[in-house]
Amino acid sequence: MKKRIVIAGAGGIGRAVGLLLREIGDIDVELVLGDAYADQLDSAASFIADGNDGKGSVETVLIPRDGTTPELASALASADLVLDCLPGGQAPRVARWALDSGAHYANLTEYVAETNKIMEMARGAETGFALQCGLAPGMVNVLGNALYQQFADRYDVEQIDILKMRVGALTRNAESPHFYGFTWSPIGVATEYVKDAVVVRDWNQTHVDSLEEIQTLLIDGVPYEEATTSGGAADMPEALSGKARHLDYKTLRYPGHWSWVRKQLEAIGEVPDRVQQLQDRMLSAIPQMEDDVVVIYAAAEGRTPSGRRRLDAAYKVFPETFGGRRLRAIQSTTAAGLAECAYVLLSGKHKGPLLQSELDTQAYLNGPFVSAVYKQPLSENAG
Repeated sequence: MKKRIVIAGAGGIGRAVGLLLREIGDIDVELVLGDAYADQLDSAASFIADGNDGKGSVETVLIPRDGTTPELASALASADLVLDCLPGGQAPRVARWALDSGAHYANLTEYVAETNKIMEMARGAETGFALQCGLAPGMVNVLGNALYQQFADRYDVEQIDILKMRVGALTRNAESPHFYGFTWSPIGVATEYVKDAVVVRDWNQTHVDSLEEIQTLLIDGVPYEEATTSGGAADMPEALSGKARHLDYKTLRYPGHWSWVRKQLEAIGEVPDRVQQLQDRMLSAIPQMEDDVVVIYAAAEGRTPSGRRRLDAAYKVFPETFGGRRLRAIQSTTAAGLAECAYVLLSGKHKGPLLQSELDTQAYLNGPFVSAVYKQPLSENAG
């Protein structure tokens, strides 16, 4: 099928999803890259298109800081789908473009207020609006839901005790005192470290502080430390209400990182610009690095007639080449979820808001984009 797709945001994820859409699957795509910076547009278009003749056109359009332009309006008018890779605060603006132009829409943001605005905006729409489609939120939520469904079917139960979802975007190597290297947006990292996390405890949805409930988790024999952070649970607390006694999303880091971050936050104190101050402190001490790894883990655990059981799955994704272009692990894992949701929307089967809990878990996990990036899990359904 031939489809015209506007990608708003030509940074690391925007160019990665454009590359995957051209290189994987059976969608014949015409891409329009949009960004506020002309040099970024040129760089992204070359990254996607060079050496890949005959796989569809790659056009560019400038996105103004406010409002629109005749060129942008023309690109949107012909679009089948808008993929939103801009900062989360821009999501309602971009979703409105899609709604007004009669295009499907998918985004990445974990921002709650913006997500709620789009859900309200998209009710009754004739096109689909897939939300929180990246990695966390995104793929890890679909994986967690798949494990819940498998547990319920295998053991003939409706309720489980624990559903865990874990993701770590890490460098291959790290050193003291922070044991970390930036592989994605520093402001995104600082935000998830400061804002509250939504969890389920004893069947009740509640908010807890980030960087709490720190525990050690071994994945394929490697120790990580997990801690509560904001955003990654997506709509799972509501979707599995009454079905999971305890449910949470936590971020994985190498041992020692959480202790260092908490010391920074203690020194900052409770101030209005806490996120910005944490970002500044982290940027002054922590390098940005290219050689990364993404670790994903989810588990469903509960009581069954034959005793306590757990089903779990873990993935470890490294940088890989697609169409002659190297994608960092954080690029490919995030872009794969967005591309898979694009594939779902372009089937034409969905109208209005589409949340991660509403996706067909097996079709998603075995879809062309997710399966190409995540490949075989380290472990699956052990227990």
